[in-house]
Amino acid sequence: MLFERFEVKGLAHYSYAVGCQTAGEMAIVDARRDVDVYIEFAAAQGMRITHVLETHIHADYASGAHALAAETGATLYVSGHDSGEIFEVNFPHTDMSNGDEVTLGAVRLRALHTPGHTPEHLSFLVFDGARSAEVPELMLSGDFLFVGSLGRPDLLGEKAKLSLARAMFGSVRDRIADLPDGLEVHPAHGAGSMCGAGMSGRAYSTLGYERIANPFLDPKLSEDAFVDKLIGCVPPFPDYYRRMKALNSEGPAVLDGLPGQVAVAADEFQRLAEAGHLVIDLRDQLSFGAGHVPGALGIGAGPNLSTWAAWVVPPDAPLLLVGNGAEDAEGAARSLVRVGLDDIRGFLAGGMNEWEQAGLETETLPQLRPQELSSELGNGSEPNVVDVRSDAEWSAGHIDGAVHIMGEEISKRLAEVPDSDLPLALVCGSGYRSTVAASVLRRAGYERVINVTGGMDAWSRAGLPVSAE
Repeated sequence: MLFERFEVKGLAHYSYAVGCQTAGEMAIVDARRDVDVYIEFAAAQGMRITHVLETHIHADYASGAHALAAETGATLYVSGHDSGEIFEVNFPHTDMSNGDEVTLGAVRLRALHTPGHTPEHLSFLVFDGARSAEVPELMLSGDFLFVGSLGRPDLLGEKAKLSLARAMFGSVRDRIADLPDGLEVHPAHGAGSMCGAGMSGRAYSTLGYERIANPFLDPKLSEDAFVDKLIGCVPPFPDYYRRMKALNSEGPAVLDGLPGQVAVAADEFQRLAEAGHLVIDLRDQLSFGAGHVPGALGIGAGPNLSTWAAWVVPPDAPLLLVGNGAEDAEGAARSLVRVGLDDIRGFLAGGMNEWEQAGLETETLPQLRPQELSSELGNGSEPNVVDVRSDAEWSAGHIDGAVHIMGEEISKRLAEVPDSDLPLALVCGSGYRSTVAASVLRRAGYERVINVTGGMDAWSRAGLPVSAE
């Protein structure tokens, strides 16, 4: 049996290839949006992608299942348990229900209905007939069972949350009760995903170990205690999840290659930016701070781009990119289409060097070292400090007198931003998130915004005081 995991680090997303080399057939489960990676993998293995499967209608990323099936001619299977639910799959597919199977030579995948994260959720038991036709070797658990946690039950809103939490209890107690301890559990997400709370950093586990160590699989928990525990620990709800659910229900567009791979000269780039195109600057915090296109959002390239763009970029905005050439543009496009931000028009030819050499206007984001901020907090012209880290980071220690607004929520919590003549000094862990949040505030009209270079990591290394109050 062939088995391969594909990881998207920023989204903490895992997708899988399962196949039979003898038959030359392969299935892809929970595909990401840029599907060329699967096509290239199958070609390298000398195999065909014949089946594409989805565990559920995803909320945190744009699915590539629809596109992958269209490009390969594979049969697309989704849950048939979505009928009559708030979200239903509305593009051509084959339904799978509890107990249904697909066969790839000696390998079989059996659908197991495991509602709770969503009503229609399926897990897939994988049987390797070359070893045992009766005992599954592994389970692709999607967003049902994570390593150390379970999927959040609140994706459909407050009214459905309680019933989904109770459905999750049934999935845990009944659906997987007879499965063997040795069964490998391979989820769709790992640590860093907001699809559940408290996930382990390990990519996979065994069902037996989860029965021992996963707090939600404690057999002593009553249904009410289980529900309270599950609901009580859900992470903050990302607004873009609603958009992703709707997008994945309808089926994301099949892309004709990656968008935005066009170099745009500085004068045309300026014209487009002034006409309403949103500029995303992919450079690091110091480069962005030193000078950027007016109104740009500073969302640095790398594994966090998908998540932060999903949080702060308006989904209907045409996008322009500033980075260090075509390579940055390609990586950024992959990150953006993974969260359904497809309308990328191009990248700045020659980067900021060409922009500056053309004599075009730039904006800066002043940088303040922690020691400098500490000194200013001790005199009469102290800035207002806004801490944009998570609740857990804030509780572990913060700058005395700071205001706490998670960076992900800054654009919808502007009313909580201190309104005075004093500058705003934004701080996060290292400077990445505060750069994003500072650029959002600049676009919202806040002019006196400063980024704290190195964030709380640098603050702590400098031995400066923190408060837990």
